[in-house]
Order: sequence, then C-alpha cells, then structure tokens
Amino acid sequence: MSPPRFNVLGTGVSALSLPEARDLVLAAQGRRQLGYVCCATAYNVNLARRDTDLRHAYNRSFLTTPDGMPLVWLGRHHGHRSITRVYGPDLMETVCDAGRAAGLRHFFYGGAHGVAEQLREKLCLRFPGLQVVGTFTPPFRRLEADELARFQSAIAGCRPDIVWIGLSSPQQEKFMAEHGPSLEAGLLIGVGAAFDFLSGRVPQAPRWMQRSGLEWFHRLCTDPARLWPRYLIHNPCFVLRVCAQLLGLKRYPLDEGDSLRSSL
Repeated sequence: MSPPRFNVLGTGVSALSLPEARDLVLAAQGRRQLGYVCCATAYNVNLARRDTDLRHAYNRSFLTTPDGMPLVWLGRHHGHRSITRVYGPDLMETVCDAGRAAGLRHFFYGGAHGVAEQLREKLCLRFPGLQVVGTFTPPFRRLEADELARFQSAIAGCRPDIVWIGLSSPQQEKFMAEHGPSLEAGLLIGVGAAFDFLSGRVPQAPRWMQRSGLEWFHRLCTDPARLWPRYLIHNPCFVLRVCAQLLGLKRYPLDEGDSLRSSL
C-alpha cells in the first residue's frame, strides 16, 4: 500500500520516513516496470508550478519523497508526525546496504564521464557483496534513437531491480516518466547529485547543515555560478507561494487525472 501524499503547490509529496522508503523499494524486488521514485525539493516543487510535465511526473510516480527539509516541515504541519527527510544520497546508501542480503541488482545511469564507474567502485568497497550489474554514461543532451536503443538493450541484458538515475532536475524526472515503461527493470530512482557526492567527486554539506535546512547555503557556496538562480530566486518564490497556500489566499489543486492520494 502506497503512503498518503500531501499537497504542496499542486505536487503530491509522499508522507514517509527514510526507513519506510527503503522498505518499499526493497519490497518491489522481482517486479518489473513498477514505476519510478522522485526525490523532491523546494526548488523542484516551485519549478513544477510552470512545468506541467514535471508536475505530472511527480504526481504519477511510485513515490515522490521529501528530499528537502522544507517539505518535511510542511508534512509535519499537516499532521504527518513520523515524516523524515528522504534525501537521495541517503536513500541510495541505505538501499544498497540493506539490499545485499536479498541480492538486489543495481544499475547506474548518469554522471559525467567515469563517475558511474567510480561510484560503483566506491560503493562496492563500502558494501561488500553489492551487485552493480551495469553502468551507462549518457551525453549531456537528449538521447538519440541509437543511444536509447543501446541503453534499453543494456537494461534488458542485465535486468536490474533498480536503475539509479543521476541526472539534474527536471531532466531526470522527465526521463524516468518517459522511458520507465519501456525498460526491463523494476524501479527507476532519481537521485541527482548523489552520484557526485557518493563517488567523492563533490563534498557534501555537514550533517548539521543538512538537518537544519542549511544545505542550500553550502551548495550555493560551492557552485554559485550554477546554483544562484535556484536558491536566490526559486526558493524565495516557493516560500511566498506556500505561505499563500497555507493562508488560503491561493489554491493549488492537484491536476485532475494524476494518480495519487492526498491528505489535503
């Protein structure tokens, strides 16, 4: 049974904890074309207001987890007291760890040249017995027909339980929504920068910053040229829109036809 969702600006966010998300992913082992998991942040949810395809991708997912602390706080505000942050890198680590006992099969798609292979090496050292059955490094553009065919063939050949997607948002969410149904895999899980973090290519924010909702400041300082619009434009806009929603000044209904359950 899928967890309930709460409505944040028209996006249904799954009300669950990291252990619950891990267990739902593990329970999907052996099933095919089950869907995909999105890890949503304030930036993504705000972006989805104008990007209908992104909003549909979130609302039609197997899970859309609260990756950022603002979404956790909003979930608790609406009565989901047990909700915790389901951060992409943490979800990847805990699933890789716990899935070893069941022989969970993993595939890594994304990252810059060599990152997926470096990630496999790092995680296999950390979690002996981890089964990474393949990697694929895509170009920084939409796949051509022959490239997509090679990727689909690679997946069909190794039949992974999980395909971890390490692209940027909103590309990874749209990629999973579009191509998930055609892949011989179980779940696709979009974890974005987790490939860079867990491979050691990019340093993560300290845990105290992650827990206090200040990870954005650490990331902004490490990559200001790329991230300043995200944190200095989109996130303040998210706050204003959420305040309007909470005060009843603006309604953001879930799109008709999107398959999810909302607690609001």
